[in-house]
Amino acid sequence: MTNNNNVNRMINSERRITFSLAGVLTTRMRGLFMSLPVYARDLQGYTATLAGLAVGIYGLTQAVLQISLGRLSARRGRKSVILGGLLFSLGSMLAAISHSLQHREGWI
Repeated sequence: MTNNNNVNRMINSERRITFSLAGVLTTRMRGLFMSLPVYARDLQGYTATLAGLAVGIYGLTQAVLQISLGRLSARRGRKSVILGGLLFSLGSMLAAISHSLQHREGWI
């Protein structure tokens, strides 16, 4: 009889890669959260509330979509999820070329 507890355990190399990736993603999010309000000050219609709301919505979207789309890619295949992500990135590109904070957040 085999022990099922050992089946789901990570080996040392997997653990090291997982924590390294988590560190990189944490640093990326921290850098974005510190720099976005500074760049947003130059946009038309800037308020601290709107900048904070934009940062909060981004973080919440990342948390929700990473977990749910990870499960979806395991079920349906990665190609379809990647194509959906590329379509989602078009919205990010449109937000990057906008001239006001309201346009970036998709309110207008």
